[in-house]
Amino acid sequence: MRISLVNPPFLPEFGRYSRTSRSPAITKSGTVYYPFWLLYGAAALERAGHEIDVVDAPPARLNDNDVLRRAADFEPELIVVNTSTPSIGSDGLFASRLKETAGRPFTVLVGTHVTARPSDGLSEPAVDAVCLGEYDRTLVELAAALSADDDWKRVKGLAYRQRDNVVENDRQSPLEELNGRPYLAEMVKKYLRVEDYFFAAARYPMITMITGRGCPHKCVFCLYPQVFHGNKYRLRSPGDVVDEFECIASELPQVREVVIEDDTFSANKKRVKEICELLIERRIKTRWSANVRANLDYETMVAMRRAGCRLIIVGYESGDQRVLDLMNKGTTLEQQLEFARAARRAGLLVHGCFMAGTPGETRESLKRTLDFAIKLAPDTAQFFPLMVYPGTRAYAWAEENGYLTTSDFREWVTAEGLHNCVVSTEALSARELVEFCDYARRRFYLRPRYILRKAFQGVLHPSEGLRTFLSFKVFAKHLFKR
Repeated sequence: MRISLVNPPFLPEFGRYSRTSRSPAITKSGTVYYPFWLLYGAAALERAGHEIDVVDAPPARLNDNDVLRRAADFEPELIVVNTSTPSIGSDGLFASRLKETAGRPFTVLVGTHVTARPSDGLSEPAVDAVCLGEYDRTLVELAAALSADDDWKRVKGLAYRQRDNVVENDRQSPLEELNGRPYLAEMVKKYLRVEDYFFAAARYPMITMITGRGCPHKCVFCLYPQVFHGNKYRLRSPGDVVDEFECIASELPQVREVVIEDDTFSANKKRVKEICELLIERRIKTRWSANVRANLDYETMVAMRRAGCRLIIVGYESGDQRVLDLMNKGTTLEQQLEFARAARRAGLLVHGCFMAGTPGETRESLKRTLDFAIKLAPDTAQFFPLMVYPGTRAYAWAEENGYLTTSDFREWVTAEGLHNCVVSTEALSARELVEFCDYARRRFYLRPRYILRKAFQGVLHPSEGLRTFLSFKVFAKHLFKR
């Protein structure tokens, strides 16, 4: 069966919209990831013997007509369309156009939004079904049923219309066996251009890697663990992870950094150390970075540094303990301070993430967060207003309390595709949260001490200076905008 997997255009005049990010949008730093969950689906279908085509329109700057022509030429029998919350209206309409152009093949939508609200995906009559959660196995079983002319409505993990109702089948059980080829690096080389993707804190060109699915922690705002993975935490073996590092070095030698995009790579510290030991043993020279938690200890940081880790990305979120507790973060301010000290001792750079507007937030707690961010002194920092997505506890909290300023999901991003704030509480309006984040970025980055530190870093490590310069070129227009 010929199957086309499409990450469709959205806001083409601005480009580089990233559906795969935890908060889908065009970011102020220019970050855009390849659609790794779509590629996992593509890899499963290819392994099952199907002929596939993968189209990632936003980073490749492909417009509607480019993608429609490619679909018409490929003549797929099944179309899989990636979605997100801000783009869901556009995604459904584009799926309809794809279906008409390609000869009306079976059309299915995938992603977090249609998992949480399948009726939104099925509002377009041309859409035949949506996938619920992780869809590797669902797509393979759907393709097999369609190929054999069997009853596809029996496939687990699907939702579809039946007269005026939406039927949701039982979900697939979480995929436990995550080891084995093809690796996503191979899929990127075959179907995409690694140079089209960017993460401001990483060396360019970079590639993202997934070494596990889900997260054992219960933060109220986090999208993929709650909606997509069902909070089921599963891991690839250390050997399989390092095999993919070797694959990247062989197949994509231009890659200068691997970004491990697991929600919390450091959740199993024993496994982290085993991966580090294997990287050293096999003499892997590729630098890497990873998402970690603020309870990561110095000994593990040292092991990571010795194994080539350059940067750790941590969700500090707040400088107010009460706010941390209400978002169910599970870390303390003292842990965060010790984490920052340990990272400096270990020689690791830190990208710190801070959030404004979570439950319990006040003007006073925002001030404490900014002061704390400056005290923690990460190498880089991001300040974002709370983004609430259907299926998360944060969205339920905002909806139940009447804090949502709109029910139009297109408003989750601005006209330019940047993150927008749609939460206003009794204590803080959406506008105040956005203004705080803009102010916090200026205050953090324009401090004389910070500028001198980065200049000194650039002299000592020219590659870091170049990375900082390239990132600043993208970020500057937002930093100085009031």
